[in-house]
Amino acid sequence: MSGEADPETMAETERLWLVERDYGDESLVELVYATPDGSGRLVKHFSVQLLRAKEITAAIDVDPEKVEPIEDEPTRERYASEVERVRESHDPDETI
Repeated sequence: MSGEADPETMAETERLWLVERDYGDESLVELVYATPDGSGRLVKHFSVQLLRAKEITAAIDVDPEKVEPIEDEPTRERYASEVERVRESHDPDETI
């Protein structure tokens, strides 16, 4: 075997963009990444201490099965608008 990944067995990923950063309490930060159309999101929680040591990028690629659907239309529109703003001003791997 050549050592190259077989494209048929590789998991497909979906690119999500950072749309929210909420500081819940003194020690926890919630990051929300959304699909470009605002129809899905992934929420990540980090301690403030860990967040200081981690680079947060404008976008992440995730397994589509981890993306939670958004049913609320105003939230979908807000996320889609924020994704557009972030995409226009940042490269996917740029730290923000």
